[in-house]
Amino acid sequence: MKLVDQISFNWQIFQRHGLRTFLLLAAVGIGVASVILLTSLGEGARRYVDREFSALGNRVLIVLPGRSETTGGAPPIYGSVPRDLTLEDAYTLEKIPGVLAVAPIVAGTTTVAVDSRSREVITLGSNQSFFTVRKLAVGAGQILPARTREDAMAVCVLGVKLKRELFGNARALGEWVRVGDRRMRVVGVLEERGESLGLDMRDILLIPVRTAEQLFNSPSLFRIMLDIAPSADSDLIQTKIKAVITERHEGEEDITVISQDSMLAAFNSILTTLTLVIAAIASISLLVAGILIMNISLISVSQRRKEIGLLKAIGASSRQIRQLFLGESLLLVSLGSVAGILFAYSLIAFFSSLWPSFPLMPPLWAVPAAVGVAFFSGLTFSIVPAKRAAGLDPVLALRGVQE
Repeated sequence: MKLVDQISFNWQIFQRHGLRTFLLLAAVGIGVASVILLTSLGEGARRYVDREFSALGNRVLIVLPGRSETTGGAPPIYGSVPRDLTLEDAYTLEKIPGVLAVAPIVAGTTTVAVDSRSREVITLGSNQSFFTVRKLAVGAGQILPARTREDAMAVCVLGVKLKRELFGNARALGEWVRVGDRRMRVVGVLEERGESLGLDMRDILLIPVRTAEQLFNSPSLFRIMLDIAPSADSDLIQTKIKAVITERHEGEEDITVISQDSMLAAFNSILTTLTLVIAAIASISLLVAGILIMNISLISVSQRRKEIGLLKAIGASSRQIRQLFLGESLLLVSLGSVAGILFAYSLIAFFSSLWPSFPLMPPLWAVPAAVGVAFFSGLTFSIVPAKRAAGLDPVLALRGVQE
């Protein structure tokens, strides 16, 4: 029997059993779409992280208080350390060759109020270099003045969302806001920008680092961010940073230095593994679809005994009967896979239009893997029904007698 004849024969079977065919196509299609959609989430998260780090545009090192003795995991943000990082520690690091800018950071939450409107927001204390390291710009006004490097000035820069909630459409520049128990003048408003490394830059307050030390009554830095030259040796600079801090901390190496590349590699490794796990879980739906194909095919063999007997009576061999049933299953899987791919990409396009900031896109291997598992499942679970059909006695099958 030619391939064209076999496809034509199977197509007639599909038309005669429309509901059964639809259910099988839906089972395969949903399974394929599930693999593609779920892996799209993992791959989208990985691309989002890549884009966030790329948005920094420079080579960044982060110094955290506390020493991490393990590898492959994220270093501790909080912890018990022999000595805190101080502003003097941060400014000493500026002397290291290859370091372009140093941004000490004091972090906390405080209440910001204007008249009767108030908000509790994340507040970062830093200096001018913070805007350089994090590639931030103001949409109105200016960044923190150079004097804020050493002086506890009563000035602040608002995130654009925070500005709208406190001032609405009114002008904010030059106005006074109450930050905790202090009054500060607004000197700038950040340009419109979404989240960056998990921090919503639209809903944030930036104040001078010395002012933050007084506001939170803490001389300890949350972290230090350094911008290093593109041509600089990152590993060498990290070694020098540890040496400088160790010397200042009485011979105790009590810091963790993270490079931008190592953070990105760690995130990529975690998200890639997560994507693979999600794909494996989603593939279970394709195995369920294969079992459904087998069960319905076994029922089909019983219902089509006379048809099989007639085919054998006119000369069809057991091998050709087996090919007919396997071909029927593979054709179903093919059509279901195409439907699943189209459905998945339609949903991806729809959700991408709703959340354009999240790069929802399946990895390159997702579609071949989903289709491959679908074909494997469909072929494997069709072998038993195909063998049963091929083994029927033509005479008994024509008479409809159960063997």
